[in-house]
Amino acid sequence: MRKQTSSRRHLRVIALAAGVALALAGCSAGSLGSSGGGDGVSLTFLVGSNQSTVNAAESVAKAFMAQNPGITVNVETRPSGSEGDNIVKTRLATGDMADLFVYNSGSLFQAIGPEQNLTPLTDQPWVGALEQNFKRVVSAGEQVYGAPFGPQLTGAILYNKKIYADLGLQIPRTWDAFMANNAAIKAAGTVPVIQTYGETYTSQLFVLGDFHNVAAAEPDFAERYTAGQAKYASSPAALKGWEHLQQLHDLGYYNEDFPTAKMEEGMRKLGDGEGAHYPMLTNGIPTLTAASPEGAKDIGIFPIPGDDPAKNGLTVWSPNGVYIPKTTEGAKLDAAKKLEAFIASPAGCDAQSDGATPTGPYAVDGCTLPADVLPATKDFQTYIDAGTYSPALEFLSPIKGPALEQITVEVGSGIRSAADGAALYDQDVRKQAQQLGLPGWD
Repeated sequence: MRKQTSSRRHLRVIALAAGVALALAGCSAGSLGSSGGGDGVSLTFLVGSNQSTVNAAESVAKAFMAQNPGITVNVETRPSGSEGDNIVKTRLATGDMADLFVYNSGSLFQAIGPEQNLTPLTDQPWVGALEQNFKRVVSAGEQVYGAPFGPQLTGAILYNKKIYADLGLQIPRTWDAFMANNAAIKAAGTVPVIQTYGETYTSQLFVLGDFHNVAAAEPDFAERYTAGQAKYASSPAALKGWEHLQQLHDLGYYNEDFPTAKMEEGMRKLGDGEGAHYPMLTNGIPTLTAASPEGAKDIGIFPIPGDDPAKNGLTVWSPNGVYIPKTTEGAKLDAAKKLEAFIASPAGCDAQSDGATPTGPYAVDGCTLPADVLPATKDFQTYIDAGTYSPALEFLSPIKGPALEQITVEVGSGIRSAADGAALYDQDVRKQAQQLGLPGWD
């Protein structure tokens, strides 16, 4: 989903001009020397190559160094995707990891052996300010290992507020109300729901973003799913996301070019009023801003509706974590913990916002969004403030089959029925669970 860059490490060196010696890009970590209390320490901070992430990291480094003139922070980038994953795992295994690094939370975090490879941070005062679900998804063996980096995400329905106002529509809190809105939108000559299967990952949202509704109907679904006792094809609640995907196709509610359209085009259609709804992750909001700068101001967000209006809420993806490997020791460790504390503070959130406009709320108490964020981001914040949200399934279970996006494309294209798609995905999940050695999947 992100552009790949060379696996050769690329140092982005930032140095505070006043009172701080310039750090040379060719210097190894710690080559500036160190002394007690962290003075004169040079840290490397490894982040993904996505430009927003790099901008936020550089802004954090600059703000932190302004408060800590004895510490230099060098921001280092790695590729995203599987290449980046391999780099992280290899550097941890060989003891060559940066002093701090950004990586996934949740099931992928568990895969890097936190108890063996990372420094626990449970005793740090800022841990108490973390959003509870984030704290859980960066924990192992009752220890907390990370601070949040970047905003939370949600998989929900972006909608055009101007279309809603023109047609006198209300935000739907049930699926039936959503479908009534779609009928009115189609009758007015506008595409009800935008889909962009030219980028297959975008096809998954009616299934993945529906998990809040699954959890509301079956609170123990994630536990039973991990144990091999609950399946998409046999769970009435979990099957509904697949059924909705098929229903919308069968009624002709998708844009005509949905098989080939890509996310950027989907965002442009939404912002320009060519379509009313687009189920998408909020990390696509910067694309919306670029594709339709004026139209982006008319876009809001609401949860994928379920059956019970009283239980309406968002499915939320936790942000990545910032971790300290066990190879970071002595004065470097003290300095790295200071940087972790700064990141997990309102000042750290503000520094991230200065570098890259957030597309969702932060996972730290006391952090606030800038006043100039888009309406969709403000809408997202209201659900977090109200506590009407649930973590996505991948933060509650290690199982996510690799073929999901191909199967949701087939169901959303009318090639395969919802029931067949769910059953096929259950088979895909079974293979992954067996590879993970999970009990109950023999």
